[in-house]
Amino acid sequence: MAPTIATVAVGDEIPSVEYHLTRDTLVRYAGASGDFNPIHYRDDVAASVGLPGVLAHGMLTMGIAVQTTVNWAGDPAQVVDYQTRFTRPIVVDPKTGAVVTISGKVGVVDTEASEVRVDVTATFNGDTVLGKAHVRVRLA
Repeated sequence: MAPTIATVAVGDEIPSVEYHLTRDTLVRYAGASGDFNPIHYRDDVAASVGLPGVLAHGMLTMGIAVQTTVNWAGDPAQVVDYQTRFTRPIVVDPKTGAVVTISGKVGVVDTEASEVRVDVTATFNGDTVLGKAHVRVRLA
């Protein structure tokens, strides 16, 4: 059942989700987004510009991070605002891929506006990869 403004409180946690990214994921995302920068699929190019390996697209990371809140809220149209900063890259190993864990906690409840702010945490290998990730959601 979707949350309502009357049923949420500051500190409530939303269900966390793990996403397994593979090189195939990156190629498919590149096709969907039009972002064919070779740092997202070629180890030699990534190394030539000083990167530790092929990186997941920042917008892919941002998208999976907000999806967890959308799943909780029940409708993507309820997202009023979403902001984040990229703090660390996600290196996608050619064999094992990368597992990104997304969790969230209600940080603010504005009953007058019927909105909540969900503070999202995205981690990879124990490190936070997004900073100040906040999703504002309008609830019934």
